[in-house]
Amino acid sequence: MSTAGPGALRRGAIHASLRGAPRSARHAVIAAGIAAAVILPLFVGEGSIALHNMVLAAAYVVMALGLNIVVGFAGLLDLGYVAFFAIGAHVAGYFGSAFWDNVAGGDGIAFLVGEPAASMPGIHLNFLIIFVLAAIATTIAGVVIGVPTLRLRGDYVGIVTLAFGEIVGQIVANGRDIQFLGGSLTGGPQGISGIDKIDLPFLGRFGALDLRPWYWFALALVGLMLFINFRLRDSRIGRAWIALREDEGVAASVGVPIVRTKLMAYGAGAALGGVAGAFLASYFSIINPNQFTFSFSIFILTMVVLGGMGSIWGVVVGAIILSAINNWLLPRVLHDLPAKVGLDFDLSEISAGIYGFLLVLLMLVRPEGLLPERRHRMALELQER
Repeated sequence: MSTAGPGALRRGAIHASLRGAPRSARHAVIAAGIAAAVILPLFVGEGSIALHNMVLAAAYVVMALGLNIVVGFAGLLDLGYVAFFAIGAHVAGYFGSAFWDNVAGGDGIAFLVGEPAASMPGIHLNFLIIFVLAAIATTIAGVVIGVPTLRLRGDYVGIVTLAFGEIVGQIVANGRDIQFLGGSLTGGPQGISGIDKIDLPFLGRFGALDLRPWYWFALALVGLMLFINFRLRDSRIGRAWIALREDEGVAASVGVPIVRTKLMAYGAGAALGGVAGAFLASYFSIINPNQFTFSFSIFILTMVVLGGMGSIWGVVVGAIILSAINNWLLPRVLHDLPAKVGLDFDLSEISAGIYGFLLVLLMLVRPEGLLPERRHRMALELQER
Protein backbone atom coordinates (compact mmCIF):
# COMPACT_ATOMS: atom_id res chain seq x y z
CA MET A 1 0.00 0.00 0.00
CA SER A 2 1.43 3.40 -1.03
CA THR A 3 2.00 5.99 1.65
CA ALA A 4 2.71 8.86 -0.73
CA GLY A 5 1.06 12.12 0.24
CA PRO A 6 -1.26 14.09 -2.05
CA GLY A 7 1.52 16.61 -2.84
CA ALA A 8 3.84 13.86 -4.04
CA LEU A 9 1.03 12.28 -6.09
CA ARG A 10 0.22 15.61 -7.77
CA ARG A 11 3.87 16.22 -8.63
CA GLY A 12 4.18 12.70 -9.99
CA ALA A 13 1.15 13.24 -12.22
CA ILE A 14 2.55 16.52 -13.52
CA HIS A 15 5.96 15.01 -14.23
CA ALA A 16 4.33 12.03 -15.95
CA SER A 17 2.37 14.35 -18.23
CA LEU A 18 5.54 16.25 -19.09
CA ARG A 19 7.36 13.02 -19.89
CA GLY A 20 4.46 12.08 -22.11
CA ALA A 21 4.68 15.27 -24.14
CA PRO A 22 5.82 14.68 -27.74
CA ARG A 23 9.55 15.02 -28.20
CA SER A 24 8.96 17.20 -31.25
CA ALA A 25 7.02 19.68 -29.07
CA ARG A 26 9.88 19.89 -26.57
CA HIS A 27 12.35 20.43 -29.40
CA ALA A 28 10.13 23.15 -30.83
CA VAL A 29 10.08 24.98 -27.49
CA ILE A 30 13.87 24.75 -27.23
CA ALA A 31 14.32 25.95 -30.81
CA ALA A 32 11.99 28.89 -30.20
CA GLY A 33 13.94 29.83 -27.07
CA ILE A 34 17.25 29.71 -28.94
CA ALA A 35 15.86 31.82 -31.77
CA ALA A 36 14.54 34.39 -29.30
CA ALA A 37 17.93 34.55 -27.55
CA VAL A 38 19.70 35.12 -30.87
CA ILE A 39 17.48 37.96 -32.12
CA LEU A 40 16.88 39.65 -28.75
CA PRO A 41 19.89 42.04 -29.06
CA LEU A 42 18.31 43.55 -32.17
CA PHE A 43 15.54 45.01 -30.01
CA VAL A 44 17.77 46.70 -27.42
CA GLY A 45 20.41 49.38 -27.73
CA GLU A 46 23.83 48.20 -28.88
CA GLY A 47 25.48 49.74 -25.82
CA SER A 48 22.59 49.49 -23.37
CA ILE A 49 22.67 48.28 -19.78
CA ALA A 50 20.18 45.57 -20.75
CA LEU A 51 22.58 44.15 -23.33
CA HIS A 52 25.45 44.38 -20.84
CA ASN A 53 23.42 42.33 -18.37
CA MET A 54 22.65 39.79 -21.09
CA VAL A 55 26.37 39.35 -21.79
CA LEU A 56 27.03 38.77 -18.09
CA ALA A 57 24.12 36.32 -17.87
CA ALA A 58 25.54 34.25 -20.73
CA ALA A 59 28.97 34.14 -19.06
CA TYR A 60 27.38 33.09 -15.76
CA VAL A 61 25.48 30.31 -17.56
CA VAL A 62 28.81 28.89 -18.75
CA MET A 63 30.21 28.99 -15.20
CA ALA A 64 27.07 27.43 -13.73
CA LEU A 65 27.20 24.62 -16.29
CA GLY A 66 30.78 23.96 -15.23
CA LEU A 67 29.94 23.86 -11.53
CA ASN A 68 26.96 21.64 -12.31
CA ILE A 69 29.35 18.97 -13.58
CA VAL A 70 31.08 18.88 -10.20
CA VAL A 71 28.11 19.41 -7.89
CA GLY A 72 25.17 18.19 -9.96
CA PHE A 73 26.59 15.28 -11.94
CA ALA A 74 29.27 13.96 -9.55
CA GLY A 75 27.78 15.14 -6.25
CA LEU A 76 31.03 16.78 -5.05
CA LEU A 77 30.59 19.97 -3.05
CA ASP A 78 32.74 22.81 -4.44
CA LEU A 79 32.85 26.08 -2.48
CA GLY A 80 35.92 27.48 -4.22
CA TYR A 81 34.77 27.66 -7.83
CA VAL A 82 35.82 31.31 -8.04
CA ALA A 83 39.43 30.06 -8.20
CA PHE A 84 38.90 28.80 -11.75
CA PHE A 85 37.34 32.11 -12.75
CA ALA A 86 40.48 33.80 -11.41
CA ILE A 87 42.90 31.44 -13.15
CA GLY A 88 41.13 31.73 -16.50
CA ALA A 89 41.05 35.52 -16.23
CA HIS A 90 44.78 35.64 -15.45
CA VAL A 91 45.59 33.44 -18.43
CA ALA A 92 43.87 36.12 -20.52
CA GLY A 93 45.91 38.76 -18.72
CA TYR A 94 49.19 36.91 -19.27
CA PHE A 95 48.69 36.19 -22.97
CA GLY A 96 46.50 39.08 -24.05
CA SER A 97 47.93 42.26 -22.55
CA ALA A 98 51.10 44.25 -21.89
CA PHE A 99 51.43 42.74 -18.42
CA TRP A 100 54.82 41.23 -19.25
CA ASP A 101 56.09 44.31 -21.04
CA ASN A 102 59.73 43.19 -20.95
CA VAL A 103 59.22 40.12 -23.14
CA ALA A 104 61.29 39.99 -26.35
CA GLY A 105 63.34 42.95 -25.19
CA GLY A 106 60.25 45.14 -24.89
CA ASP A 107 59.13 44.55 -28.49
CA GLY A 108 56.44 42.12 -27.46
CA ILE A 109 55.12 38.92 -29.01
CA ALA A 110 52.00 38.91 -31.20
CA PHE A 111 50.31 36.00 -32.94
CA LEU A 112 47.17 36.19 -35.10
CA VAL A 113 46.05 39.53 -33.69
CA GLY A 114 45.43 42.85 -35.40
CA GLU A 115 46.32 46.38 -34.50
CA PRO A 116 46.84 47.98 -32.06
CA ALA A 117 47.66 44.83 -30.05
CA ALA A 118 50.19 43.60 -32.64
CA SER A 119 52.42 46.64 -32.09
CA MET A 120 52.22 46.76 -28.30
CA PRO A 121 54.68 45.33 -25.74
CA GLY A 122 53.75 42.19 -23.87
CA ILE A 123 52.23 38.97 -25.17
CA HIS A 124 49.22 39.15 -27.47
CA LEU A 125 47.76 35.89 -28.74
CA ASN A 126 44.54 35.35 -30.64
CA PHE A 127 41.75 34.89 -28.11
CA LEU A 128 40.74 31.50 -29.46
CA ILE A 129 44.21 30.32 -28.44
CA ILE A 130 43.82 32.02 -25.07
CA PHE A 131 40.54 30.18 -24.49
CA VAL A 132 42.32 26.86 -25.11
CA LEU A 133 45.15 27.84 -22.76
CA ALA A 134 42.63 28.91 -20.09
CA ALA A 135 40.83 25.56 -20.38
CA ILE A 136 44.12 23.66 -20.08
CA ALA A 137 45.33 25.71 -17.09
CA THR A 138 42.08 25.37 -15.17
CA THR A 139 41.76 21.67 -15.98
CA ILE A 140 45.16 21.15 -14.37
CA ALA A 141 44.08 23.30 -11.41
CA GLY A 142 40.87 21.27 -11.11
CA VAL A 143 42.85 18.04 -10.93
CA VAL A 144 45.16 19.59 -8.32
CA ILE A 145 42.22 20.57 -6.13
CA GLY A 146 40.69 17.14 -6.65
CA VAL A 147 43.68 15.21 -5.32
CA PRO A 148 43.26 16.25 -1.63
CA THR A 149 39.56 15.36 -1.75
CA LEU A 150 39.97 11.78 -3.00
CA ARG A 151 39.62 10.29 0.49
CA LEU A 152 37.12 12.84 1.74
CA ARG A 153 33.34 13.00 1.62
CA GLY A 154 30.58 15.47 2.30
CA ASP A 155 31.39 18.61 4.24
CA TYR A 156 35.12 17.87 4.28
CA VAL A 157 35.24 18.20 0.49
CA GLY A 158 33.58 21.59 0.80
CA ILE A 159 36.18 22.73 3.35
CA VAL A 160 39.08 21.78 1.06
CA THR A 161 37.57 23.50 -1.98
CA LEU A 162 36.76 26.58 0.10
CA ALA A 163 40.38 26.73 1.24
CA PHE A 164 41.59 26.40 -2.36
CA GLY A 165 39.40 29.31 -3.47
CA GLU A 166 40.65 31.48 -0.62
CA ILE A 167 44.29 30.59 -1.34
CA VAL A 168 43.93 31.58 -4.99
CA GLY A 169 42.18 34.81 -3.97
CA GLN A 170 45.03 35.72 -1.64
CA ILE A 171 47.62 34.93 -4.31
CA VAL A 172 45.80 37.20 -6.75
CA ALA A 173 45.72 40.03 -4.20
CA ASN A 174 49.36 39.68 -3.11
CA GLY A 175 51.03 38.12 -6.15
CA ARG A 176 52.73 41.36 -7.15
CA ASP A 177 55.45 40.51 -4.62
CA ILE A 178 56.04 37.06 -6.15
CA GLN A 179 58.65 37.01 -8.93
CA PHE A 180 57.58 35.01 -11.97
CA LEU A 181 59.28 34.76 -15.40
CA GLY A 182 61.07 38.04 -15.00
CA GLY A 183 57.99 39.88 -13.74
CA SER A 184 55.36 39.44 -11.05
CA LEU A 185 52.83 36.63 -10.71
CA THR A 186 49.79 38.94 -10.61
CA GLY A 187 49.05 42.63 -10.69
CA GLY A 188 48.38 42.73 -6.96
CA PRO A 189 45.78 45.16 -5.62
CA GLN A 190 45.90 47.15 -8.88
CA GLY A 191 45.10 44.08 -10.96
CA ILE A 192 45.85 43.80 -14.68
CA SER A 193 44.41 46.36 -17.07
CA GLY A 194 44.41 46.84 -20.83
CA ILE A 195 43.49 43.23 -21.65
CA ASP A 196 42.93 42.75 -25.37
CA LYS A 197 39.42 42.67 -26.73
CA ILE A 198 38.40 39.54 -28.61
CA ASP A 199 39.81 39.62 -32.13
CA LEU A 200 38.42 36.90 -34.38
CA PRO A 201 39.47 36.06 -37.96
CA PHE A 202 37.22 37.74 -40.57
CA LEU A 203 35.21 39.50 -37.85
CA GLY A 204 37.70 42.00 -36.51
CA ARG A 205 38.20 43.30 -33.02
CA PHE A 206 35.22 43.60 -30.69
CA GLY A 207 34.55 47.13 -29.48
CA ALA A 208 33.55 48.57 -26.15
CA LEU A 209 30.51 50.45 -27.44
CA ASP A 210 28.73 47.81 -29.53
CA LEU A 211 27.99 44.90 -27.21
CA ARG A 212 26.11 42.75 -29.72
CA PRO A 213 29.20 40.83 -30.92
CA TRP A 214 30.08 40.12 -27.29
CA TYR A 215 26.61 38.76 -26.61
CA TRP A 216 26.51 36.57 -29.71
CA PHE A 217 29.97 35.22 -28.96
CA ALA A 218 28.93 34.46 -25.36
CA LEU A 219 25.77 32.82 -26.68
CA ALA A 220 27.90 30.65 -28.97
CA LEU A 221 29.97 29.68 -25.92
CA VAL A 222 26.76 28.72 -24.10
CA GLY A 223 25.70 26.57 -27.07
CA LEU A 224 29.08 24.83 -27.14
CA MET A 225 29.03 24.21 -23.39
CA LEU A 226 25.47 22.87 -23.55
CA PHE A 227 26.56 20.42 -26.25
CA ILE A 228 29.53 19.34 -24.11
CA ASN A 229 27.31 18.97 -21.02
CA PHE A 230 24.75 16.79 -22.78
CA ARG A 231 27.44 14.64 -24.36
CA LEU A 232 29.24 14.22 -21.04
CA ARG A 233 26.05 13.44 -19.13
CA ASP A 234 25.04 10.69 -21.57
CA SER A 235 28.56 9.25 -21.90
CA ARG A 236 30.19 6.49 -19.92
CA ILE A 237 31.97 8.98 -17.68
CA GLY A 238 28.67 10.81 -17.13
CA ARG A 239 27.04 7.60 -15.91
CA ALA A 240 30.04 7.04 -13.64
CA TRP A 241 29.61 10.54 -12.19
CA ILE A 242 25.94 9.87 -11.47
CA ALA A 243 26.76 6.53 -9.85
CA LEU A 244 29.36 8.31 -7.70
CA ARG A 245 26.77 10.91 -6.70
CA GLU A 246 24.15 8.35 -5.72
CA ASP A 247 26.44 6.08 -3.66
CA GLU A 248 30.23 6.14 -3.78
CA GLY A 249 30.57 2.77 -2.05
CA VAL A 250 28.23 0.99 -4.45
CA ALA A 251 29.87 2.71 -7.43
CA ALA A 252 33.28 1.44 -6.33
CA SER A 253 31.94 -2.08 -5.78
CA VAL A 254 30.67 -2.31 -9.39
CA GLY A 255 33.97 -1.21 -10.86
CA VAL A 256 33.70 2.58 -11.19
CA PRO A 257 37.25 4.02 -10.92
CA ILE A 258 36.61 6.49 -8.10
CA VAL A 259 39.89 8.41 -8.30
CA ARG A 260 39.78 8.97 -12.06
CA THR A 261 36.05 9.76 -11.99
CA LYS A 262 36.44 12.44 -9.32
CA LEU A 263 39.44 14.04 -11.00
CA MET A 264 37.69 14.15 -14.37
CA ALA A 265 34.69 15.86 -12.77
CA TYR A 266 36.87 18.53 -11.18
CA GLY A 267 38.89 18.99 -14.36
CA ALA A 268 35.90 19.26 -16.70
CA GLY A 269 34.01 21.65 -14.42
CA ALA A 270 37.09 23.81 -13.91
CA ALA A 271 37.69 24.11 -17.67
CA LEU A 272 34.30 25.73 -18.20
CA GLY A 273 34.95 28.19 -15.38
CA GLY A 274 38.31 29.07 -16.91
CA VAL A 275 36.86 29.76 -20.35
CA ALA A 276 34.21 32.03 -18.83
CA GLY A 277 36.91 33.78 -16.77
CA ALA A 278 39.00 34.49 -19.88
CA PHE A 279 35.93 35.83 -21.67
CA LEU A 280 34.99 38.18 -18.83
CA ALA A 281 38.60 39.40 -18.54
CA SER A 282 38.51 40.42 -22.20
CA TYR A 283 35.02 41.90 -21.86
CA PHE A 284 35.89 44.07 -18.86
CA SER A 285 39.46 44.60 -20.12
CA ILE A 286 40.64 44.47 -16.52
CA ILE A 287 41.28 41.99 -13.72
CA ASN A 288 40.65 43.12 -10.17
CA PRO A 289 41.19 41.05 -6.99
CA ASN A 290 37.77 42.18 -5.75
CA GLN A 291 36.21 40.02 -8.45
CA PHE A 292 37.47 36.80 -6.89
CA THR A 293 35.76 36.52 -3.53
CA PHE A 294 34.02 33.67 -1.73
CA SER A 295 30.67 35.34 -2.32
CA PHE A 296 31.07 34.77 -6.06
CA SER A 297 31.40 31.01 -5.48
CA ILE A 298 28.17 31.11 -3.48
CA PHE A 299 26.57 33.14 -6.28
CA ILE A 300 27.33 30.46 -8.88
CA LEU A 301 26.42 27.62 -6.50
CA THR A 302 23.03 29.25 -5.88
CA MET A 303 22.37 29.17 -9.64
CA VAL A 304 22.95 25.42 -9.68
CA VAL A 305 20.77 24.76 -6.63
CA LEU A 306 18.01 27.10 -7.84
CA GLY A 307 17.76 25.46 -11.24
CA GLY A 308 18.14 21.91 -9.97
CA MET A 309 21.41 20.09 -9.31
CA GLY A 310 22.23 17.85 -12.25
CA SER A 311 19.59 19.45 -14.48
CA ILE A 312 21.28 21.12 -17.46
CA TRP A 313 18.33 23.26 -18.55
CA GLY A 314 17.49 23.96 -14.92
CA VAL A 315 20.97 25.38 -14.35
CA VAL A 316 20.57 27.62 -17.40
CA VAL A 317 17.28 28.96 -16.00
CA GLY A 318 18.78 29.38 -12.53
CA ALA A 319 21.76 31.31 -13.90
CA ILE A 320 19.53 33.67 -15.87
CA ILE A 321 17.27 34.32 -12.88
CA LEU A 322 20.16 34.94 -10.45
CA SER A 323 21.93 37.14 -12.97
CA ALA A 324 18.79 39.26 -13.36
CA ILE A 325 18.48 39.54 -9.59
CA ASN A 326 22.14 40.47 -9.15
CA ASN A 327 22.52 42.93 -12.05
CA TRP A 328 19.05 44.43 -12.32
CA LEU A 329 16.63 43.70 -9.47
CA LEU A 330 18.90 44.47 -6.49
CA PRO A 331 20.89 47.46 -7.83
CA ARG A 332 18.14 49.12 -9.91
CA VAL A 333 14.72 48.16 -8.58
CA LEU A 334 15.05 47.30 -4.90
CA HIS A 335 18.23 49.22 -4.03
CA ASP A 336 16.40 51.85 -1.97
CA LEU A 337 13.99 49.47 -0.25
CA PRO A 338 15.89 49.53 3.11
CA ALA A 339 15.90 53.34 3.07
CA LYS A 340 12.12 53.36 2.77
CA VAL A 341 11.87 51.52 6.10
CA GLY A 342 14.51 53.66 7.83
CA LEU A 343 17.61 51.50 7.27
CA ASP A 344 20.87 52.93 5.96
CA PHE A 345 22.28 50.39 3.51
CA ASP A 346 21.93 49.18 -0.09
CA LEU A 347 20.56 45.72 -0.82
CA SER A 348 23.36 45.10 -3.31
CA GLU A 349 25.82 45.42 -0.40
CA ILE A 350 24.39 42.31 1.25
CA SER A 351 23.85 40.30 -1.93
CA ALA A 352 25.93 37.37 -0.60
CA GLY A 353 23.63 37.13 2.42
CA ILE A 354 20.59 37.23 0.14
CA TYR A 355 21.93 34.34 -1.94
CA GLY A 356 22.67 32.38 1.23
CA PHE A 357 19.10 32.97 2.37
CA LEU A 358 17.84 31.76 -1.03
CA LEU A 359 19.88 28.56 -0.63
CA VAL A 360 18.33 27.87 2.78
CA LEU A 361 14.85 28.68 1.51
CA LEU A 362 15.25 26.38 -1.49
CA MET A 363 16.42 23.51 0.68
CA LEU A 364 13.30 23.89 2.82
CA VAL A 365 10.67 24.61 0.15
CA ARG A 366 11.88 23.01 -3.07
CA PRO A 367 15.12 21.06 -2.59
CA GLU A 368 14.93 19.58 -6.09
CA GLY A 369 15.13 23.03 -7.76
CA LEU A 370 12.95 24.72 -10.35
CA LEU A 371 13.60 22.21 -13.14
CA PRO A 372 14.84 19.11 -11.33
CA GLU A 373 16.90 16.41 -12.95
CA ARG A 374 14.84 13.24 -13.37
CA ARG A 375 16.92 10.92 -11.16
CA HIS A 376 17.24 13.52 -8.41
CA ARG A 377 13.50 14.16 -8.48
CA MET A 378 12.68 10.46 -8.26
CA ALA A 379 15.02 10.03 -5.28
CA LEU A 380 13.36 12.91 -3.43
CA GLU A 381 9.89 11.54 -4.18
CA LEU A 382 10.90 8.15 -2.78
CA GLN A 383 12.07 9.86 0.42
CA GLU A 384 8.62 11.46 0.81
CA ARG A 385 6.84 8.12 0.73
